[in-house]
Amino acid sequence: MKTAVLVFSDPNSGSEESLGRVFNALATVYEYKNAGEEVSVYFQGAGTRWPEQLLKTDHPAHQLFKAVEDKVEGVSCGCADVFGANPSGFDLIRDNKVPGTSGLPSIVQMQKEGYTILTF
Repeated sequence: MKTAVLVFSDPNSGSEESLGRVFNALATVYEYKNAGEEVSVYFQGAGTRWPEQLLKTDHPAHQLFKAVEDKVEGVSCGCADVFGANPSGFDLIRDNKVPGTSGLPSIVQMQKEGYTILTF
């Protein structure tokens, strides 16, 4: 079993829902990781803003993020450009050459590789 967890929620929304979504995404990755399953997390859309926030030691999801940081596949390059994210230290994913962008992760490629895709 292979699972890709995609995070779209926006930390700039200031809502508990956004925090709840990223927290549950990371908790899902944590569960799969601890079960010995293949799992990857991608940050896309406004979700490309999360890594910078999650690296702050005072963030409520920081410890959980650090526990699964090795499962971060990367950040959508095109989305980071559009949403002004600063994903330094993480791979920028450009597999899907969407016109007018520097590229996004390829959902089709993930599915061809047998990944189940979960979105938060």
